[in-house]
Amino acid sequence: MLVRFLVAVAMLVISAGTLDAADAKRGAAAVNDDGLHVQPWFLVSLLDLRDDLREAQESGKRFAVMWEQRGCIYCRDMHEINFAVAAVSDYVRENFTIVQLNLFGSREVTDFDGQVLPEKELARKWGVVFTPTTFYFPETVAESNKRSGKDLAVAQMPGYLRPLAFLAMFRYVRENRYADTHFQKYVTDHADELRRMIGASAQ
Repeated sequence: MLVRFLVAVAMLVISAGTLDAADAKRGAAAVNDDGLHVQPWFLVSLLDLRDDLREAQESGKRFAVMWEQRGCIYCRDMHEINFAVAAVSDYVRENFTIVQLNLFGSREVTDFDGQVLPEKELARKWGVVFTPTTFYFPETVAESNKRSGKDLAVAQMPGYLRPLAFLAMFRYVRENRYADTHFQKYVTDHADELRRMIGASAQ
């Protein structure tokens, strides 16, 4: 099911194309010391992903890891276009705990299986080859069963999606629809509602 899901997402990424300035308002996003665009509500983490998922659970939220890198134009678009849409940023902030990792970073991260690796080695372990890539995880730590993040993830967004599909992905995970519905069908079924939420200029 996950393979079919990733193919569907890839199709959406390809069909989305590049978002012109005329398509949406571009907002300013802060940049951290590693050159990554950041949101002020991203989790300041000690980078034990098991604890981060537990913290999300205790807050009534879902947990996701966003992989980014310095100079990534699609990461910039995700922050300056997608998160500039209030309906998008509000929904993600209110429903998700987000940890941002650097594709080429050196900070040590504890994976769900207990292995401690620098970010860049964890990226290779998880098979991350481009950015942005977002992994979404199950609701409880108990479901991890000592598996790595790559195997534990219930869904993955491999690349940049325009605001409508981007918001749809977060709702798809939050509503646990990955258990019974193909993502492409979910987007189709909710397209009108999503358009109303984000406005015509940001689709």
